[in-house]
Amino acid sequence: MNGTNGHHANGDLNGCGDILTQNQQKGCWTIGLINSKFRYLTAETFGFKINANGTSLKKKQIWTLEPDSATAGESLIYLKSHLGKYLAVDSFGNVTCENEEKEAGSQFQISVAEDGSGKWAFKNVVRGYFLGASSDKLTCTAKVPGAEEFWHVHLAARPQMNLRSVGRKRFAHLSENLDEIHVDANIPWGEDTLFTLEFRQDESGKYAIHTCNNKYLSLSGKLLDTCNKDCLFTAEYHSGALALRDRTGAYLAPIGSKAILKTRSNTVTRDELFSLEDSLPQASFVAALNSRFVSVKQGVDVTANQDEISDHETFQLEYDWSTKRWYIRTMQDKYWTLETTGGIQAASEKRSSNSLFDLVWQNDGSVVFRANNGRYVITKRSGHLFATSDAIDDNCKYFFYLVNRPILVLKSEQGFVGYKSQSSTKLECNKANYETIQVERGEKGVVYFKGQNSKYWHCDSETINADSDTPEGFYLELREPTRLCIKSANGNYLAASKNGSFNLGGTSVETATQWEY
Repeated sequence: MNGTNGHHANGDLNGCGDILTQNQQKGCWTIGLINSKFRYLTAETFGFKINANGTSLKKKQIWTLEPDSATAGESLIYLKSHLGKYLAVDSFGNVTCENEEKEAGSQFQISVAEDGSGKWAFKNVVRGYFLGASSDKLTCTAKVPGAEEFWHVHLAARPQMNLRSVGRKRFAHLSENLDEIHVDANIPWGEDTLFTLEFRQDESGKYAIHTCNNKYLSLSGKLLDTCNKDCLFTAEYHSGALALRDRTGAYLAPIGSKAILKTRSNTVTRDELFSLEDSLPQASFVAALNSRFVSVKQGVDVTANQDEISDHETFQLEYDWSTKRWYIRTMQDKYWTLETTGGIQAASEKRSSNSLFDLVWQNDGSVVFRANNGRYVITKRSGHLFATSDAIDDNCKYFFYLVNRPILVLKSEQGFVGYKSQSSTKLECNKANYETIQVERGEKGVVYFKGQNSKYWHCDSETINADSDTPEGFYLELREPTRLCIKSANGNYLAASKNGSFNLGGTSVETATQWEY
């Protein structure tokens, strides 16, 4: 679901990498729909069959909710399956999902239940009846929605995102005191603008907003250590934007001069509307030569000369799909660019081919930058970066930290990484719901993963458990904007298996799992 895109628009949200589009229509959401029997609306791969038998949100249960652009202000939408076919109702009341083109019978109007449950009903515009599910059959025969016609909406966007106010045109971030969320950031920079939208299926389909310091937003605007009923909100769709409603019927909005995020009004205006935007990877780099962070603090020269990370040492990585290379953006909206001297400067706001870099990952967990002249970037003794080397040596190496993921959510093709059961410390990668993983920074690009039980990940060739008091080191390797590989300190990649188990696999990146994060 993508909001009004400014210069810093963060791409499109999508819950499935394999149906990711690079220019998805504004206002589209990817969702799962859950009926009264807690089963998901499903589009089978063969025969265009549809049912409500899905037990969890996988590829076949993903639907794209598309707004009708011709009817701004009304919640008229279309539902498209993962196969690219539109849900429709024919003249006999049969529910079909066979056509790639929108038609009159595929238009629905959303209405939200008035009981505060947050459930949605979908009224077919042509027939005037509501979409329902009984056993495995879909129906459209009810003039008034009953239990079978109300659906919980499970947002299938990547769970970690930036939250942008439609009214204020600003992004949400943690307050300096770490006890509130303020909606006044011009751009989503750093870890404090990252939020996890947690779907609580066991809590009647409501959502909690989880901050990067492991707290939950309450309706009063205060952040709490544990999630209670004051931290649960229902999601509403308003012309492509999101409104979040608390248990008293009031909506979240930025309030007052500090733009504190809390609930107040019982009506929805632009102030109560938000867009969820993809959080692009932001990284810091430590030069292997001098163990200093690469920085633009001193001006336009990109120089490895700082001892700690601030905004000047944080860079946004923006992927160019046509060349499979990266633009590296500073907080001042400038791009790393190869100059004619071979030096790397961040002086230009314009992208050019000289602003593109290959990330070449090394066996020791470091990364090497290959500039547009085909040469590798080295750190000079002065700390300045120059693309002058024809071969890779230690002067070319940089250690990578993904700074805007202090909490990580991982997803494989089978599902999310989570515990085998509530009492287990064994992790599996086929879960419908995710566990948030705490990331601790070590030396030379090493990170440690810790479960919510405060135990570290322990890996072997068979299993991964969050049960250790001793941290084990990993390296993160960015492969695409939404995918990364994870390598243990001894060089083995984390690999997912079809049965949901995952463990340390081989040392070849070709066989490594690319995790959606």
